[in-house]
Amino acid sequence: MSTLRMTGDLRRQLILGAAKRCFARHGFAGTTTKSVAAAASISEGLLFKHFPSKSALYAEILAEECEADPALHRLLELEPSTQTLVVLIREMVRHFQAVAETPDQEEAQRLRLMLSSHLDDGEFARLIYQKIGSLIGNAFTRSLQRAVEAGDASAIGGEPMNLFWFAHHTVLMSSLTRMPTTPCLSYGEATDLERQLCQFILRGIGLNETAIATHLDREMSRDTGQPAISESA
Repeated sequence: MSTLRMTGDLRRQLILGAAKRCFARHGFAGTTTKSVAAAASISEGLLFKHFPSKSALYAEILAEECEADPALHRLLELEPSTQTLVVLIREMVRHFQAVAETPDQEEAQRLRLMLSSHLDDGEFARLIYQKIGSLIGNAFTRSLQRAVEAGDASAIGGEPMNLFWFAHHTVLMSSLTRMPTTPCLSYGEATDLERQLCQFILRGIGLNETAIATHLDREMSRDTGQPAISESA
């Protein structure tokens, strides 16, 4: 039984390796499951036993890339706390800002694919949301709970993960508005936008003004080397 399971795992990795090469060469739209199967030297039917669709195959590749990211691992290894919650939100904001500022990059193409999926059958978007939630959701909800216990936040509603998705949708949409060659909206200076987005989201998920001022200032001051306002006052 273990030999069959290992063979299946190896076959899955072989398919993923072939798919990465195909997607890199032809993009998502230009890649077919038939071409991936041919690159992996298997039948298309066998490919479908491991991955039911092209969207599922691509979503798995993206998930593997995220899981292998050292920066994400460091983030997820932080102890749940108010500060960790602020770091999570700020890194989410910074990630999407970077995508919006480099619209020709691969990540920008993925965002466009995400948007088109919402307007189509939604399969790719659903898979990506599942992957994101499984990777980051627990760290977010535990840190939010610690913030509430510490008196740094108020509990809002009965579904903490909804707050995570509200935050995610906010930064996703703010990035999409700036991705065209002529942005749909101009938000002003990037640094000011980063702070405004962080403050807006942190207030929305329940953090009080004292906690935001203390932890967000501390986090942002690390980039400039300047002491946080709350620490120098």
